[in-house]
Amino acid sequence: MNMRAPAVPLLTVDPYFSVWSMANKLNESETKHWTGKPHRMTGTAEVDGKEYIFMGVSDNGFIMDQISVDINALSTKYRFACEEIYLDVTFTTPLLMDDLKLMSRPVSYIQVQAGTNDGKSHHVNINIQVDDELCQNFKYEFPIVYTDLSESGFTCGRIGSKVQQVLNKSGDDVRINWGYLYLASNHNDAAVTNVATTNDYGTESNNIALSIPIDTDKNNVALLAVAYDDIKAIEYFKEPLDAYWRKDGEVIEDAIKQALGEYDSLFEKCEQFSSKLFAEAAESGNEKYAELVSLAYRQAAAAHKIVADTNGDVLFISKENFSNGCAATVDVTYPSIPQFLIYNPELVKGMLRPIFKYAATDIWHYDFAPHDAGQYPLVNGQVYSHGTCPTWQMPVEECGNMLVCTAAVAIAENDISFAQENWTHLEKWCNYLINNGVDPDNQLCTDDFAGHLAHNCNLSIKAIMGIASFSILNRMAGDERKSEELMNIARTMVDKWLVMAANDDGTYRLAFDQPDSFSMKYNAVWDQIFGLNLFPKDTFKAETKAYIEKRSGEFGLMLDNRDTYTKSDWLVWSATLCDSQEDFTTIVDRLWHAYDQSESRVPMTDWYSTSTAKMVGFQNRTVQGGLFIKLLLDKNICRMNETYHKVEN
Repeated sequence: MNMRAPAVPLLTVDPYFSVWSMANKLNESETKHWTGKPHRMTGTAEVDGKEYIFMGVSDNGFIMDQISVDINALSTKYRFACEEIYLDVTFTTPLLMDDLKLMSRPVSYIQVQAGTNDGKSHHVNINIQVDDELCQNFKYEFPIVYTDLSESGFTCGRIGSKVQQVLNKSGDDVRINWGYLYLASNHNDAAVTNVATTNDYGTESNNIALSIPIDTDKNNVALLAVAYDDIKAIEYFKEPLDAYWRKDGEVIEDAIKQALGEYDSLFEKCEQFSSKLFAEAAESGNEKYAELVSLAYRQAAAAHKIVADTNGDVLFISKENFSNGCAATVDVTYPSIPQFLIYNPELVKGMLRPIFKYAATDIWHYDFAPHDAGQYPLVNGQVYSHGTCPTWQMPVEECGNMLVCTAAVAIAENDISFAQENWTHLEKWCNYLINNGVDPDNQLCTDDFAGHLAHNCNLSIKAIMGIASFSILNRMAGDERKSEELMNIARTMVDKWLVMAANDDGTYRLAFDQPDSFSMKYNAVWDQIFGLNLFPKDTFKAETKAYIEKRSGEFGLMLDNRDTYTKSDWLVWSATLCDSQEDFTTIVDRLWHAYDQSESRVPMTDWYSTSTAKMVGFQNRTVQGGLFIKLLLDKNICRMNETYHKVEN
């Protein structure tokens, strides 16, 4: 990867089990949780008695030179060198979406391979130490207990709190403080130890250290697994649920052993997947676009948790990271779905199920869709706007989102059954859009950080696409009369929109009552994706030209005329409206440039300044799945033909 990633993914499993390097070199700073708090892993190589540091920071030893770092969708690969040897250090989390048990299995790999630099044979002892702060919100929060679980052919240490208060809290800038952390290897000569220290207040810390002896000329590979058992993963309407990988009764030790045994075959699958993704994305855009989606892949997937509900149905619970910690947020789901529609639409259904369930409760008394279903990991009902307070609801936004997402799933799977299970809600929300979506009143949209706005042109497009989505669903369900009725309503709304939103130069406004204003019209991309042609062919020609010539700073396209900040997901969606691949890459290259240059060393922020590339807010959010929108369009996964049947590839 040519991009200098703002943060480098190392262990990426879920919102709690997530460790990154936020520096140019793996050994110039401590590793961190995505929130920026220390989650320290230290790696050293002892070469013929001389110690070198390749990961993290230490008061002892020499710093090994980092020669390179390369990132693909599922692995991060470093090369280090000293006078005697080189080391290839590879971090892999096999988030392969065609196998949900594998994807949810909380095991991430570190492989270290040594080779000679001076032509001589060398004995090398690889040492990896993982800090007990990985199982605490803050280090020294609780007393930590170490257990050696080693047996023949399996070396494993475990640490966890003496006080196991499972699912005891929710929040945004918080880390897990229940469950157990594991460090393991199946190497015959591996050894695991407890590294105990005491702070100034007498509180003991217990870290796990694992060492593996290897040589440069033979037996030169050390494989380790870092794993986390959270015991119970999600509270779902007061019911504690297991992570999906445990749904058939598996235990963590067996899962770790299985993971170690199948590393070679899994790594090969991961490499094949990552190479194919890169090639397809480069064809859709260019190599910079391919690097963007490759970097986004693990982040977007691992900002969710996969669980099964009491019926065995998949739940894919997002955490709205560094926003407010909401869980299963609809207007976070909506931008993220392109990635998951491509690789497994069942995950999109898993995002929508909590909203449908909550909307069916007596607590939710509105005739529009909720915003969220809880605060991670407690999914017990909406928390945004104090649950049901009317002030901060997003009525048109969330109704449109739920309808578009449900239609996209139905088309991708060529199956209407999920929509039919939730038909009453969908019909109610479509009617809400018909009555309130032409010219939305003063309310929030997903870009709520910009505040309330009346007569929002882009929000009106959301309503149009929501109604069109329910038309598609009706046609797929066999009700052609209702489908045509709804599509005619959408067409009539488009006709009104084109008049009400027009600026004199052929572009379109931020709000109907604000002449010469502008905003991204990202919601219109679904007209192309579904192949509906509701908007005349050249509708956005002047608009997208202005995006390139007038609305962009050095680091990207501005969200609207109110500020110079942007959103990465909407930037790529708006670029996808362009007629040519060249125009698409002209816009998206600036996003690549922003991440490459940003001083904000955090997992991909989606809200940043177009003039400085610095983060304004949000990091490590699932919405980076939206960067896959161009790939989704080009694959025709959600495209309907003239009679509203799925286009078969």
